[in-house]
Amino acid sequence: MSVLMCLRIEGDARRLEALAARDPDAFPTVAARGREAGAMFHRFYANDKEILVIDEWPDEESFHKFFDNSPEIPKFMAEAGVTAQPQVTFYRKLELGDNIGHLD
Repeated sequence: MSVLMCLRIEGDARRLEALAARDPDAFPTVAARGREAGAMFHRFYANDKEILVIDEWPDEESFHKFFDNSPEIPKFMAEAGVTAQPQVTFYRKLELGDNIGHLD
């Protein structure tokens, strides 16, 4: 069964958006490698102080292997002004019969 991965960091999302505007291939290139590594869903969200990444992976190990072998990710975090380690949490899906939407 797949897992939902939530990664939280304090940082400036506007700086990530500026990086994406300067280098339109930066994020899609890493996302393509994530897809090859098993990622089934990926999104960035943010508020004024925090950036949240939500992914779906086949298992925790697949995510860790991808994350640990992606040298761009620490560069992206530095660009956003991140100084602390990200908080990564995994969740298992509950089958309660109330699903809405496309994230399986």
